[in-house]
Amino acid sequence: MLIVLAVLVLPYLLAPLYRAGHPVSTLMAWRWLKGAPVTRPWIDFSAISPSLPRSVVGSEDAKFCSHHGIDWDALRDVIDDAEDGDVARGGSTITQQVAKNLFLWNGRSVVRKALELPLALWIDLVLPKQRILEIYLNIAELGPAGQFGAEAGSTYAFGHSAANLSPREAALLAAILPNPVRRSARNPGPGVRRLAWTYMARAQSAQRCWRENRAF
Repeated sequence: MLIVLAVLVLPYLLAPLYRAGHPVSTLMAWRWLKGAPVTRPWIDFSAISPSLPRSVVGSEDAKFCSHHGIDWDALRDVIDDAEDGDVARGGSTITQQVAKNLFLWNGRSVVRKALELPLALWIDLVLPKQRILEIYLNIAELGPAGQFGAEAGSTYAFGHSAANLSPREAALLAAILPNPVRRSARNPGPGVRRLAWTYMARAQSAQRCWRENRAF
């Protein structure tokens, strides 16, 4: 019982410490344990091309700069869809994905979701928005063979640093989330290209949202 309690409490103790440092995801750690390749050179938020965070927010979490870890409207839509038998919608915010990637596991699970929601609220409370997004951009899987984070994903797909991403390249990286194994920014198919164009347009709304809410 004490072990279970310790495991449940540990993320809440660690999250405030992640205001600094280069945290890794549970998936990265699991791949290391299995001996699978992992490539993740950290890149500071200030060095990343502004096009990438704008595209990622536009694609993954349009209300990122204004919510407090959970988009309750999107969550209600997910619940309504599930009641109607539709489980295609995701609904997780970037903060929820950070909570999952840092401390939990992949896959659909009511237990994981129950752990993820309060943890996302806590992370939003103890970490600045920019730091949350910086962590996400450095732990998200962005390549088919163990490439994690913006720098590794950009280098694999385009042969250069995430500091030099064009708006189109940034949108292509956003378009392969959350499945960079089936989707490719390096050799994008028609579906990925269509998504990229959509996310380029949404990036402008994300930029206005950040400016109005002074999140960055």
